[in-house]
Amino acid sequence: MPHIEIKSDLPGIRGLMADRPDTAVPLNRLAETLLRAPRSLPPGERELIAAYVSELNRTRFCSDTHGAAAAAQLEGGPGLVAAVLADPDRADITPRLRALLRIAAEVREQARPVSDHALTTARNEGAGDDEIHDTVLIAAAFCMYNRYVNCLATTLPTRPDYYDETGRRIVTQGYGRAA
Repeated sequence: MPHIEIKSDLPGIRGLMADRPDTAVPLNRLAETLLRAPRSLPPGERELIAAYVSELNRTRFCSDTHGAAAAAQLEGGPGLVAAVLADPDRADITPRLRALLRIAAEVREQARPVSDHALTTARNEGAGDDEIHDTVLIAAAFCMYNRYVNCLATTLPTRPDYYDETGRRIVTQGYGRAA
């Protein structure tokens, strides 16, 4: 049961945003910029980073939502996303993406500089400053989003197809709408 009254029946962050459009607008704008704006990392990989951080934070709503958006955009689909969330070291992803996921895990773990080892590994695998910057910012932002969802004890969807529908909506419409 959520810790605050949520007037809408929408699950997770969507319910919070429907009730508070004043905060939904900047939060959605940030997600749109981080996950969908033109950048050197493909949107599917950025969604996967968001899903991975959310999985590490045990935020089922965000992990499943962004995992579905990643699956809709990455070759390998849901199977690839499940493999990455279970163990990125064994998943069939590029060494560059694996190195970026390690950076994201470090950011999620503690607010301190990313290790020299993680940075060197990412650079050796072809990641440049833009990819490292975006990975750190996505990981940091999703720690915030995850805490917003978890700390207010939002509900999870009850429909089994919710995440697939939401993933498709994100890919086609983005994060511009609060609900």
